[in-house]
Amino acid sequence: VQLQASGGGLVQAGDSLTLSCVASGRTFSSFVIGWFRQAPGKEREFVAAVTWSAGSTYYADAVEGRFTVARDNTKNTVYLQMNSLKPEDTAVYYCAADKSGYSRWFGSSNKDALAYDYWGQGTLVTVSS
Repeated sequence: VQLQASGGGLVQAGDSLTLSCVASGRTFSSFVIGWFRQAPGKEREFVAAVTWSAGSTYYADAVEGRFTVARDNTKNTVYLQMNSLKPEDTAVYYCAADKSGYSRWFGSSNKDALAYDYWGQGTLVTVSS
């Protein structure tokens, strides 16, 4: 499985941006796709996740109500719609796939980067104030 993230850019506070993550290769109903981000000098943190089969979602508190994650199985693509962006959302955003995540949905491991088996290359989001 290969993941390709795209859609990052420079925006102003309050703007919106949509990231895409295209999965190639085999995908399975047991997959969970997660979005993580890493700001300069900080650890990678969980942002949101979606189950490949049912489209169930979960969000970190910091983005709940502002971000929406969704998948389009016909396009093998997961989207992260980000609204009301803040300067503290500035980070490199990564999508990742947990090939057995559905069996643990939603548990603490679905927020743990170590549980994810495949990673995209990251896309930079910069939010200016």
